[in-house]
Amino acid sequence: MSNLQQLRHFVALAEQGHFARAAETVNLSQPALSRSIQALEASLDCKLLDRHARGISLTAHGQLVLEHAQRLLAGSRALKNAVSQLGNLQAGELRLGAGPYPAARLVPAALGQLATDYPGIRVALMIDNWRDLRARLLADDLELFVADIRDFVDDPLLNIEPLGVHHGVIFCRPEHPLTGLAGLTSSDLWAYPLAATQMPEEVAEELKLFSGRENPVSIQCDNFMVLKALVAQSDVLSTAPWDVVADEVNAGRLSILPLSDNSFRQHSAYGLVSRADHSLSPAAQAMRRVILQIDQHQDFAPPTQGVGQG
Repeated sequence: MSNLQQLRHFVALAEQGHFARAAETVNLSQPALSRSIQALEASLDCKLLDRHARGISLTAHGQLVLEHAQRLLAGSRALKNAVSQLGNLQAGELRLGAGPYPAARLVPAALGQLATDYPGIRVALMIDNWRDLRARLLADDLELFVADIRDFVDDPLLNIEPLGVHHGVIFCRPEHPLTGLAGLTSSDLWAYPLAATQMPEEVAEELKLFSGRENPVSIQCDNFMVLKALVAQSDVLSTAPWDVVADEVNAGRLSILPLSDNSFRQHSAYGLVSRADHSLSPAAQAMRRVILQIDQHQDFAPPTQGVGQG
């Protein structure tokens, strides 16, 4: 009968694709790791992998075992966390996800408050686009995430709590040629490249109509810190919800571009997302409370005119 340790060794080997790297990951010698895999194969009475010069590849049985092993290990981790957190939240781990925009302001503020209130909780934060965060949530790699929820409205597998809405803006560096242009219209923007994160379908379609282009985004990047740095040192434009650029705009480090024709208006659509069939651990419940509290007290006066997306 296989045990969790053998499954953990097998998952590490499948992820690394090579015995030497996997052995280092699980702190075993290569012969010890090989014996563990052989014992697992013997207990399941099947061949899990093929060895070749470049490393290993999984058989059909191996792929099936990997999927079940990952779920079992995630369940084991969740059980240990729940037990360790039961009581006063002085221990445990929270696996949290965040989209690029919530990760720029809301989530750091919430994490700071959580760390102050519960310094014993360890948090692993994954920043990614909403599609990949959903996949990670359903694979039990995450317990909770904050991201754009527009594509999740009717998803029966998810529990969704909408958060506050922020107007969208297009922003640039303060010295950008467009900042001195009176009566700025949408057509003036397209002499310059646009950088943005991966967009929900609703926003992508509106941007196509707004620009008159099939592919209006020149640079796609899901790291918002990189986007801000790119905009700050070039003539590239970018779009974001107002809350994540408010401090930089108010400090004069970035500028927004108000459009006189008001032709494209978007907004954020942040939400807290968890699995519909799972109760949250005490640490995740604490994180949820902190995020909701901070979200309710955010008070950023939006620009009178702006464009962008959430």
